[in-house]
Amino acid sequence: MVLTLAGCSTVSKHNRAAGGTNHSAVASGPRLESADEIEKRIAAHTHFMVGLGHDQNGEPNQAIEEFEKTLVLDPGNEDLATELSRRHLQRKEYDKAIAVLKRTAAEPDTSGLMFARLSLIYLQQGRTNDAIEASRKAIKREPSSSAGYQSLFHLQRALGQTNEVRKTVELAARQPKPDAPFLIDLGQLYLALDAENPRLTNSPNRLKARDTFIRAGAMLNTNLVSLQKLAQGFMFVGETKRAADIYAKMVAENPDLGAMRESLAELYLRQNEPKLAAEQLKEIIRDSPTNPQAYYFLGAIAYEEKNFAEALENYRKALLLGLNNEQVYFDLAGVSLALNQPREALDYLAQGRKKFRQSFVGEFYTGLAYLRLKEFTNALDHFTAAEIVAKATEPSRLTHGFYFELGSAYERAGKIPEAERYFEQCLAMSPNFAGALNYLGYMWAERGTNLVRARAMIEQAVQLFPTNAAYLDSLGWVLFKQGHAQEALTPMLKAVELNDEPDATLYDHLGDIYAASNQIPKAREAWSKALKIEPNKEIEKKLQTVGPPPGSQSE
Repeated sequence: MVLTLAGCSTVSKHNRAAGGTNHSAVASGPRLESADEIEKRIAAHTHFMVGLGHDQNGEPNQAIEEFEKTLVLDPGNEDLATELSRRHLQRKEYDKAIAVLKRTAAEPDTSGLMFARLSLIYLQQGRTNDAIEASRKAIKREPSSSAGYQSLFHLQRALGQTNEVRKTVELAARQPKPDAPFLIDLGQLYLALDAENPRLTNSPNRLKARDTFIRAGAMLNTNLVSLQKLAQGFMFVGETKRAADIYAKMVAENPDLGAMRESLAELYLRQNEPKLAAEQLKEIIRDSPTNPQAYYFLGAIAYEEKNFAEALENYRKALLLGLNNEQVYFDLAGVSLALNQPREALDYLAQGRKKFRQSFVGEFYTGLAYLRLKEFTNALDHFTAAEIVAKATEPSRLTHGFYFELGSAYERAGKIPEAERYFEQCLAMSPNFAGALNYLGYMWAERGTNLVRARAMIEQAVQLFPTNAAYLDSLGWVLFKQGHAQEALTPMLKAVELNDEPDATLYDHLGDIYAASNQIPKAREAWSKALKIEPNKEIEKKLQTVGPPPGSQSE
């Protein structure tokens, strides 16, 4: 309050948050004060300082009394009138708050903001007619200020006066020479017209808001509050690049604005510019090394870039510095799984479970961790729990991806009928999900059942991803199972060629196909390669069955 009111003069009373000026004061220019005016100003200042003293001594009643005396001597002091009315409102002294504002509003050179504040108090008392009249006076007193239009707009909307609401916005839009802050507020009024239908992304009002924000952005504007409002407006209408440019400019001119850096980093993430976001986040950490949110976002960026070790380090720092929400435990578990550290993932999930209620994500990640550990019974227990939680609270969580993982867990647990049921459910939800097409098709091919449908499903997966080595292997295998060994060679050889690393299963399948094609030397070579990658007694038996290569000496 000291900073706001210490001036206690006609200079401070015309300050605007939007950076406006009092045109009547400018037009009249400076003038000499009379002896009576000087005496009043000195007396007003004295009462004001006495009031501050009472404030500091915890004597609010005496402070208000002195401030009232100050305002009698300096009735045009808007800052003091605003503060006094606020204190009266806190005490529910509505009549006194109104009296204070009316006295200051009666001064010829005060702003329309006083009437706008009056309007709000009238509305609190249910005096809607008085509230509307005060808002109209605010517009009449200062048509270049948005305060009156905003006040009238919200009043009319609260009263359900839809047509009047639109007229108020149209009246504001007709102002001949609006400045940037006025246009920003006008843009927000356009958006408020669609507040009940926020999904109307291309509505006429939203387009008008966008155009109004663009006009404001083209004007000179150094006020941080209105610039932030403009950036938020651009974000709302989908102009994230313009919003980011504003935040970047604000940060460049005011490096200590940490909150702006956070907003800028978030915008860069929305624009899929992780490097720019990371730069801002690192600056935040440089200025504020204990900012957990900055570390968290850096972790998210590293995770998206598949730099899992760095992601884990940043997530850990965020947790250590106090970011104690449920999501950070899930992210730590997720990155631990990406690093193939299922035990660590389970530890993080257990910590989260102690602090937060049971959730779908927690149960699902726990199931994935146990699946990695090949503890299939535990995995199925938690997947089942995840399904129960989702059905009760978040049915949208039960996606084709979830049922794919559930089917995989049942298959690996040797429960084939259940696996088939969940894979079918997955494909019913997403018929072109190649992972499930291949998994179920291969599962049938491996068991020699449903070979016609298995082949059709695998062929569909290969058509969707023609260079996927696993899908080509499945296609070769189902053709082999159907007795088309020669035809199976083409996809199987291509699978071996495309696979990133030598795979024992691929060479084993290739050996079987060569053997069925009566190409025994090539079969022996493929099986031998499989054994070099991974010991396997079944493959050793196959080599013994076909015998040693010609010309070799038996032991």
